[in-house]
Amino acid sequence: MLRHLMRSGTLELTYADGTTRRYGDGTGEVVRVTVRDPEVVRKIVLKPDLGVGEGYVDGDYEIADDNLRGFLGLAIRNQTGSGMPWFEKPREVSRFFGRRFAQFNPVAKARSNVAHHYDLSGELYDLFLDTDRQYSCAYFERPDMTLEEAQEAKKRHIAKKLLIEPGMTVLDIGCGWGGMAITLARDFGAKVVGVTLSTEQYALATKRVKEAGLEGQVDIRLTDYRDVRESFDRIVSVGMFEHVGVPHYREYFRHVREMLKPKGVSLIHFIGRAQPAGTTSDWITKYIFPGGYCPAMSEASNAVEHEGLVVTDLEVWRLHYAETLKHWCARFEANIDKAIALYDERFTRMWRFYLIASEMAFRHGGQVVFQYQLAHEVGDVPLTRDYLYRDESKAALTSDEHRMAAE
Repeated sequence: MLRHLMRSGTLELTYADGTTRRYGDGTGEVVRVTVRDPEVVRKIVLKPDLGVGEGYVDGDYEIADDNLRGFLGLAIRNQTGSGMPWFEKPREVSRFFGRRFAQFNPVAKARSNVAHHYDLSGELYDLFLDTDRQYSCAYFERPDMTLEEAQEAKKRHIAKKLLIEPGMTVLDIGCGWGGMAITLARDFGAKVVGVTLSTEQYALATKRVKEAGLEGQVDIRLTDYRDVRESFDRIVSVGMFEHVGVPHYREYFRHVREMLKPKGVSLIHFIGRAQPAGTTSDWITKYIFPGGYCPAMSEASNAVEHEGLVVTDLEVWRLHYAETLKHWCARFEANIDKAIALYDERFTRMWRFYLIASEMAFRHGGQVVFQYQLAHEVGDVPLTRDYLYRDESKAALTSDEHRMAAE
């Protein structure tokens, strides 16, 4: 398997019996790995993603200098280029055809899946997120931006795409800890309904809204988006579509269409893949995001088209999330002792593996972020994109400009 995978770079592997072998073309930094438990070799061959992840977390192999970033970068870069060996293909095919069952997310299951990740201790997220608790891709307009600046830039960019005017009603699907809802209400004068299935997120978001004095403008609800019955001028969703599941894509966009008022605009921001449809890593599914999946553009677009919405703008963010994750990991590593005190050492190894593996997936594994701007009619948004890059004071269109664009 390693001879097939390792086509570039250098992996030096010492097996449990003391035998050392090198794989790759001998270029670049040498990544040295020592097997401590011989059973991990069988686990990796049978289920590579799960075996590698669990092996690291459990200490079944050791990376020299704990160079996890170098190891995962080497592995993901080569896996993306070489693909898995022939004997892994049948299992990959069976996983692909079984994903509709694995990603079947009715309301009760969706709530359970959300709780697995987002109802962890709020103190954990304080260790690595920005002060606004933005748990999604930041937008680095300049490479020297701080994480806080890049997250603010992300919210501004999305607000511009939504073409919000004071008094408009907005639905925030998957509102997290309330940062986007508060920004749209406080800075753009919107009236926002935010929905989440996480009890931890709901509690903090509600508290933040009260502290900001926005209780009359922001309504945070502990509910599924499918249970919302109102209609809205704008609909935004950031980092939630990855949890919808393939069997529910048309259902999701049908609800967006039905809840979006005539002339309304929606912005759906989510992680996707630059390659064709695939499956979620076994390790990510088991330990991080049960029921989660990052779709190919073709999968999302197919659902949009069948539900009668018009894609009025489609933007692809490439390395922005890699840089976001790099910031998160640096902050997490700086607070590693606090993380161990909150949970334990095994959990911190798992979380560090998750952050670094995710960063490498964006750098080398073909993961990107898609932003779909959707409307009912082709003339519901301006005909050119210059409104996104106007001066801040001129970002919002006047009613006359919006009418002229539609005509």
